[in-house]
Amino acid sequence: MAEVSSLSGKGPSPVEGRAFFKKTAQGGDSLDKEIIRRFLERYKAGEISLDEGTEALARLPFEEMRFAHVDHLREIRQGFPEVVYAAGKTASQVLAIMRALANKSGKSVMATRVSPEQAAFVKRELPAATYDETARVLYIRRPGKPVDETRRILVVTAGTSDMPVAAEAALTAELWGNAVDVCHDIGVAGIHRLFAHIDAIERANVLIVVAGMEGALASVVGGLTAKPVIAVPTSVGYGASFQGLSALLAMLNSCAAGVAVMNIDNGFGAGVLASKINGMR
Repeated sequence: MAEVSSLSGKGPSPVEGRAFFKKTAQGGDSLDKEIIRRFLERYKAGEISLDEGTEALARLPFEEMRFAHVDHLREIRQGFPEVVYAAGKTASQVLAIMRALANKSGKSVMATRVSPEQAAFVKRELPAATYDETARVLYIRRPGKPVDETRRILVVTAGTSDMPVAAEAALTAELWGNAVDVCHDIGVAGIHRLFAHIDAIERANVLIVVAGMEGALASVVGGLTAKPVIAVPTSVGYGASFQGLSALLAMLNSCAAGVAVMNIDNGFGAGVLASKINGMR
């Protein structure tokens, strides 16, 4: 630190510090640790002043649009680019943000809660994008590190009606670089269906349990495994399910120890949490 600080005040004008990252801001180089390393090496060599570096780094964390500040440093902080929540956005806004992310990252890019109309609009401009209508996810898949097939995430649903939320969770975990298995429609109304998949339950390193109605499946699965269980309540059910509130409260009050609970219908959050847990060593 002392060696770096001793270089303050040396170097060219602050304009050149901003210019170092200009290609990244315009969709040139991918913003990754190597870009930052080269910048710091220039600073260490006295080619960039302290003021210049401070100004450049202050502008680095995001790309400002009229309607959004795209967080390009999120990939460095969290291991995956910012994910677009498409609900409430126009199709052109979704396109602009996804294009910015795709231009600056070498990893997969995704948007959740995408309508078919939004997806069709974006795909006309970004033909590499794929739309999963069940999961409501629009994504551009990029090759990543080899998937560890020995550390698997299992997504199970209580009923077929829970599949959209489960598909969002499964696809999220897959795009984050995990091996993912799914088992659908194995809820407690026919508990023998669950036991038919006990091998998959025991093989999984992390489990995501997606259930509406009374949400009992999470407690049952939580009692069958020592591995982390992430419960996702869904808004599936009749009147007194209160759009998923009954399942949420049941999961929060699970007597199976250590069951984590996501918000109602939040398959994306479950996929991210499962991925983070699965990546720990």
